[in-house]
Amino acid sequence: MPRILIVEDEDIIRSAVRKLLQHAGYEVADAVSVEAAEEQEPENFDLIITDLRLPGAAGTEMINRAPNTPVLIMTSYASLRSAVDSMKMGAVDYIAKPFDHDEMLAAVESILARKTGDTPAATETSNTGAANSQQNDPSGIMYGQCEAMQKVFTLIRKVAPTESTVLIQGESGTGKELAARALHLLSPRANKPLISVNCAAIPESLIESELFGHEKGSFTGAVSARTGLIEAADGGSLFLDEIGELPAEAQARLLRVLQESEIRRVGSTQSRKVNVRMIAATHRNLKAMTRTGEFREDLYYRLNVMQIRIPPLRERRADILGLAQRFLQQQADKLERPTLNLSPEAMQLLERYPWPGNVRELENAIERASILADSDVITPAVLDLDSEPDDEFIPETLVEGGNEATSPATPEPANDLSLEDYFQHYVLENQDRMSETELAHKLGISRKSLWERRQRLGIPRKKTSGNSGS
Repeated sequence: MPRILIVEDEDIIRSAVRKLLQHAGYEVADAVSVEAAEEQEPENFDLIITDLRLPGAAGTEMINRAPNTPVLIMTSYASLRSAVDSMKMGAVDYIAKPFDHDEMLAAVESILARKTGDTPAATETSNTGAANSQQNDPSGIMYGQCEAMQKVFTLIRKVAPTESTVLIQGESGTGKELAARALHLLSPRANKPLISVNCAAIPESLIESELFGHEKGSFTGAVSARTGLIEAADGGSLFLDEIGELPAEAQARLLRVLQESEIRRVGSTQSRKVNVRMIAATHRNLKAMTRTGEFREDLYYRLNVMQIRIPPLRERRADILGLAQRFLQQQADKLERPTLNLSPEAMQLLERYPWPGNVRELENAIERASILADSDVITPAVLDLDSEPDDEFIPETLVEGGNEATSPATPEPANDLSLEDYFQHYVLENQDRMSETELAHKLGISRKSLWERRQRLGIPRKKTSGNSGS
């Protein structure tokens, strides 16, 4: 039985990861700092999972304290650059917080498979505890018993061993990043890093530097040369989530990477060769965006070599209760409660609800209900879902021509606007003359929050035309 050491100073996270791994059949110990971990003889473990930021020595110090044991770094998205740097120091992989249970289990399985020399395979974690390897099976990372998901799994198995660029399409919350992880873990590049980047979460002014790197002095604040995330993924895979949010100049640079397999850091005159398998994802209709000038047509065709569509949850209702049971088990483990169950009425509600936020919304609903429930039975009351879902629900804009706003460009102001009404009114009224950064500042939220609210409310983002050549 593989032995895993967790080094994490936050009690809740440490406890949740410990229970998750124990439930998957691993022998687990934990510590709150590098110094405390040393007392447990870390070199005798098969894997060390450590937070990047710890009291005292940094988590990367575990690489030196146990040089023969693989180290998996946990970090927040804000510290992604530090995580990439830690891989240069010897960490085998990183996982960004917040992560879901399947993502953690897949990363652990992959690392342990490399250590033992086995072929990396996805894992299906059984409810009895042991993690069973299933070679070439993406169902260990993604759940789906319905016909639509079985077709997705078949396509992933066929595409993963190739070098083809893949475009994953699907609404927010459907599991596009899990599909990308499955493609990577089932590919010959599984022993190399998978670098995940949310293009909408990085400020426009920094995205080129983040992706391509920069030279010292290339712009204000560039006090030293930095490796870009594309270069950090050399030999492995790069997952570009929400590729439709990439600014025009970055689109031109990315096209060069796909055409010439080389990058040029910001401020540099020299190009560097890179060997990266590109996986992109979007909830938007890129083909329609090429007609409006929002997305480069030549880049679209370079990305769209192989396309995988992840169906929304409303199209896979046969999977809803199975997913809910998985999430209930995870919450029971996390909250140290007996097995949680759904009442018959709750099951009916889950199957009837349209799930505009897809699997992510279902997971959040189960987590909320698990915390609020006074007994071991989840009822409709604690699920807190609309008992009469809106039959007029309009899904995210993946259909042809679906990027045009469905609401008027300048809605009539009302005297009793809700917060979301105000948000929608303000954005639609000002987005033609303000950048995303300015809009977010005026609304008192982060740029990432602005992007997330746009998605939730179905407000498309206006862009300037950017079809200039590279």
